[in-house]
Amino acid sequence: MKNVKHYECTICHQIYSKDCKFMTCPTCGEKGILEIVFDYEKIKKQVSKAYFKNNKIYSIKRYLPFLTVDPLYFNHTLNVGWTPLYKSTKLSNDLDILDLYFKDDGQNPTQSLKDRASIIACLKAKELGYDTISCSSTGNAASSLAGNAAKMGLKTVIFVPKRAPIGKLIQLKAFGSNLIQVDGDYKDTFKLSKESIEHYKWYNRNAAINPHLVEGKKTVAMEIAEQLDFKPTDYVFVSVGDGCTIAGVYKGFYDLMQVGLIEKIPKIIGVQSEGCAPFYEAFHNNHELRETSEDTIADSIAVGIPRNPIKGLNAVKKSHGTFIKVSDDEILESITLLARNEGIFAEPAAAASLAGVIKAKKENIIKDLNSVTVIVTGNGLKDPNAIKERITNWLLLKADINEVKKHIRNSKETI
Repeated sequence: MKNVKHYECTICHQIYSKDCKFMTCPTCGEKGILEIVFDYEKIKKQVSKAYFKNNKIYSIKRYLPFLTVDPLYFNHTLNVGWTPLYKSTKLSNDLDILDLYFKDDGQNPTQSLKDRASIIACLKAKELGYDTISCSSTGNAASSLAGNAAKMGLKTVIFVPKRAPIGKLIQLKAFGSNLIQVDGDYKDTFKLSKESIEHYKWYNRNAAINPHLVEGKKTVAMEIAEQLDFKPTDYVFVSVGDGCTIAGVYKGFYDLMQVGLIEKIPKIIGVQSEGCAPFYEAFHNNHELRETSEDTIADSIAVGIPRNPIKGLNAVKKSHGTFIKVSDDEILESITLLARNEGIFAEPAAAASLAGVIKAKKENIIKDLNSVTVIVTGNGLKDPNAIKERITNWLLLKADINEVKKHIRNSKETI
């Protein structure tokens, strides 16, 4: 960690050596999430716009000066990151937004943004001599960890709640993970994983506990900035569960501003489901996060007790953004809108960010001349059952051209 100065507790602000072995503040306990503080003057000597222009490594490895991992094992990883940033071809007009972009992180190796955290976890586990890595997950972190660990020869033990979608379960089992499905919600799942990790001394991939994982997630913001020639949009929308991803988005832009590569941090808008909105409630009612239900189709953001509340809230407060909540119906409608208008198939949690944009436009939070980036965190094939009922049944015709002609004549759709 050559560019790291130290760790700092997000609660008591105690400083700890970068060589310390613990993951949370010894004084504040599990809630004392640590922040990794970088030596930006040192990084300034290593990176510039020319550095990135001449860099031919198109993965998160291109941001190595901003990461906390030893590059020794990077040649044995999946190619995580450098996902496409698409400029909207239709929805920008429909929503009356001058410049609208979609960052499709469903194009990562296991089809979600969580690969950015999992690759860092696997690299740290190898660096520290672990052979087994573990986490709790609503699904995406699970399949992501399983895939990245398989590539690097690590064993995994992964805990998921009973409701985890079958697509994600099949994916992580295909990668050879030891899957433990917990008869309970995410709170029960996290508790069991925590106890098991402590007992068996596995490496901990839980993003809210492990401070290195936000550093992996921040690369999505760094890519957005770089792909826009270091002139990020006015707003960035991202769905929120535990608070780790939105914390990473802020940290990525913050790092780039500290070394002079961007001039501003976009206003970050966190989007939650109405059925599970602890960040929204805490932010708008000005109180600490309180446990809520986990009643939403967007399983990846169904976290009733977020484990990274301070970093998650700070990302919005420090960027002068806000939190928005949307209904499951609005989320499902956004899956269809995004797929049919932009060619991007998103799972419910990922489509929540677009639903947030639509609501923000209606509520005049974003203006006509504002520019917007929407982070699409996961591919729709992760949870196809969520949208199945909204898809019109397809036809089965005889292999006869007359049948096709008859169908087209009678079709209500323009062909």
